[in-house]
Amino acid sequence: MAKALPALVLGGLAVTAAIPAAQAESRPAQLVIVSFDGAHDNVMWERSLKMAEKTGAHFTYFLSCTFLMSKAERKGYTAPGKSAGASNIGFAPDHADVENRLNHIWTAYRAGHEIGSHGCGHFDGGAWTKAQWSQEFDQFDAALRTAWTTIGQKDKEPDGWQEMAENSVKGFRAPYLSSGEGLFAALAEHGFAYDASTVSRGPAVPDTKRKPARFALPLIPEGPHERRVIAMDYNLFVRHSKAEETPEHKAEFEERSLTAFEAAFREQYDGARIPLQLGFHFVPMNGGAYWDALETLLTDVCGKPDVECVTYSEALSQLKTASRSAT
Repeated sequence: MAKALPALVLGGLAVTAAIPAAQAESRPAQLVIVSFDGAHDNVMWERSLKMAEKTGAHFTYFLSCTFLMSKAERKGYTAPGKSAGASNIGFAPDHADVENRLNHIWTAYRAGHEIGSHGCGHFDGGAWTKAQWSQEFDQFDAALRTAWTTIGQKDKEPDGWQEMAENSVKGFRAPYLSSGEGLFAALAEHGFAYDASTVSRGPAVPDTKRKPARFALPLIPEGPHERRVIAMDYNLFVRHSKAEETPEHKAEFEERSLTAFEAAFREQYDGARIPLQLGFHFVPMNGGAYWDALETLLTDVCGKPDVECVTYSEALSQLKTASRSAT
């Protein structure tokens, strides 16, 4: 395989050097990594799982743990520096909603998708200390491990749930993509394999030498002037309509997004084959424009013989294997 070149850091953004043509004779598969932050709305869970079945993609779901407890249990969660029961994203409305979500999580896990952590209450932890982040991680772990008991349905807990809860959560994305030294120190201490909270100038070779490994969402050209934007639905939503719902412009925004996604994919597929990362939320912004663009893209590319639509953990494993083979 072609040897992956290290990413340089300029102004906080990762910039990847071009791979010489001589190294391109044996190229790796093009990896496409799609993730969902929050992973709450059960309707969107259902849609994402159907999308996966249709396209053959594996997804990473960065779960927020307050959606594993109802409002009745909210006092059981205390974010660093906050009062008990505080959450920027609220809690599940009732136990039936949580149970539905737990079943979706289990279905996704059994189908080869990945459950990652998005923390709990969606607070900006950029200034949190290692100890404060560790507090958040511990509460996430406890919420996932005890989720069925919390809603009074321990007898419905699937065999293997505890194994999943204790051993399968290997990745993290910070709310608001707000990271800091406290976060990275806590991630390493907590045993995370990778972080996906940073941003790069364009698709960048993930830094697999660090612990945890670093994946950066890319800035990609978008729109008539090809101004760069983070490859995430919310950032497109802000650019297109200033974060105001305008479903009457859905077709325009969907076309713009698909064009940007396809161009970003094609640049890597025809070039250095750097993994392409795209981030989404469980919210159909602007009439579902961004999810529809995503589904069209994945339908077109995931079936190609030299394209693999994978989870972050799957990508990390492949990248580490390729790195060892190249040395």
